[in-house]
Amino acid sequence: MTKAKFDVYQEVTDAILAEIAAGTPPWRQPWSGGAVAALPQKWNGEDYSGINVILLWATAATRGFASSRWMTFRQAKELGGMVRKGEKSSTSIKYGTFERENAETGLPEQVPFARAYRVFNVEQIDGLPREFYAEPKPVRTFDTKTDARLDEWLMSRGADIRTSDEPRAYYHMKLDQIHLPRVERFYSPTGYYATALHELMHWTGHHTRLARLDEAGEVRGRREYAFEELVAEIGSCMAAVRLGIVPDFSQSAAYVESWAKALREDKRAIFRAAAQAQAAADFVQPEEAEGLARESEAA
Repeated sequence: MTKAKFDVYQEVTDAILAEIAAGTPPWRQPWSGGAVAALPQKWNGEDYSGINVILLWATAATRGFASSRWMTFRQAKELGGMVRKGEKSSTSIKYGTFERENAETGLPEQVPFARAYRVFNVEQIDGLPREFYAEPKPVRTFDTKTDARLDEWLMSRGADIRTSDEPRAYYHMKLDQIHLPRVERFYSPTGYYATALHELMHWTGHHTRLARLDEAGEVRGRREYAFEELVAEIGSCMAAVRLGIVPDFSQSAAYVESWAKALREDKRAIFRAAAQAQAAADFVQPEEAEGLARESEAA
């Protein structure tokens, strides 16, 4: 039986999707309390770059690592440390080039390559020098004030919205519940409402509402998941504008672009996503909050 060829690009895609499925992507996290506060670093303190930032950021946030330092099993051993038994490694990618002779011209040429490496966070390793271990930063709270009008509107949509000290935002499809971190964890009111609206858009997809999700509350497959994320992000921007909230379009554009690339096999997907996003935004009726605002101004 022929062994399947390792596809480093598929490995990266699958890893990012798995981490995103566990909660809001850390590169767009608008609240305090996530585990990572610095760019991921190699064993020697050099910053990672490119896709490795997203890969290791996401992994650290999901698995609760406070340290930003990563290393291979061999590097840990050379520094006097030992990876604890049972610890699971994470993926990092090394890019480079090698020289070979061009078969047609006979001239040397540079050929790019990408190779996956398995790395461990220092919190998975015992016995390293003390300076490798970082003290977890305390959760910060902010004097973030919300808008009573928007709060009233949000809580009247019929969604089961719950908050706690858990530093994650998500829609639990099977329980039909939205979870948000407490508002004082958010850096700004805009970040709070943008996050709430994103999860509210997912809520509209329940099989008893707009039926984007099946009755088991599941999204099946990479493309289907990407499509649902597109709908939620675009829909949240549409609803935000109607509510008088200025979305962070640079954040949303980068997020939408990443999913559009995942759906590049289907050129019409973004148009279908936009149509369903419009339906989701219409479903939650943000114009009701606009009416409340006019009434309060008149009073």
